[in-house]
Amino acid sequence: QIATIPTMQTLMDYMIKGGSLMWVLLGFSVVGLAVILDRVVVYLSYGFGPDEWLKRVLAEIEAGRVDQALAMAHKNRHPVARVVEVYLENLSRPAKVRVDNVKREGALVLERVEKRLRILAAISHLAPLVGLLGTVTGMVVAFAQIESIDGAPKPSDLAGGIWEALLTTVFGLVVAIPCMAA
Repeated sequence: QIATIPTMQTLMDYMIKGGSLMWVLLGFSVVGLAVILDRVVVYLSYGFGPDEWLKRVLAEIEAGRVDQALAMAHKNRHPVARVVEVYLENLSRPAKVRVDNVKREGALVLERVEKRLRILAAISHLAPLVGLLGTVTGMVVAFAQIESIDGAPKPSDLAGGIWEALLTTVFGLVVAIPCMAA
């Protein structure tokens, strides 16, 4: 007997066979992708490491040209530049006030840098759980169908329901892994 090769199925076929939780996972993937793209655009707009820029700013400060350094900090979009700018703006204030202002600005800058990353963390944790829920409910349905079969079930009766039930776990991991990596 010649084994037949299964036909290629579309993503929509898998979505339908996986059940209603597949649509939840699709929603997670769309939101996750949107957040990843947003963060990539924001991080690229910062430019790469501020090392060279910071060396030039420090050289300006050492040369006594604080106004030049402040102008450089004001023009740069990097988060480090914001903190340097606050520091330079507060040079005439007492050290305690300057340090407090820099700490506050650092916290605000960090909050902006990490914006929306909690959404990715939530998706990374929820997607596998939703996938597992889909698998468990799919297995319950598959075994209920097997129970209703008169006589001994064939292996194909088991395999069809089980592989469909496992689709949600696969899709849950496909969504969670890139979100976790990002």
